[in-house]
Amino acid sequence: MTGPEPADRVDATDDDAAELIAQLRELAGADPADVRQVVAEVLAALDRAAGGALRDHLPETIRVDAGLDAPSRA
Repeated sequence: MTGPEPADRVDATDDDAAELIAQLRELAGADPADVRQVVAEVLAALDRAAGGALRDHLPETIRVDAGLDAPSRA
């Protein structure tokens, strides 16, 4: 075999997701503005890693918070 079985990868991914959810829940007790900033920074980093492909799938308010877009003028 050259790597883990697909089921093993799913378990690892599920464990990683559960850990991330726990960390976000822990952050949720903190200042909401700080949490929003952390999430915006993570999304901006993910967008950079995806070559800008993520921003098209995010709502405008999140794109603006992450510095991926300028606010639209109503």
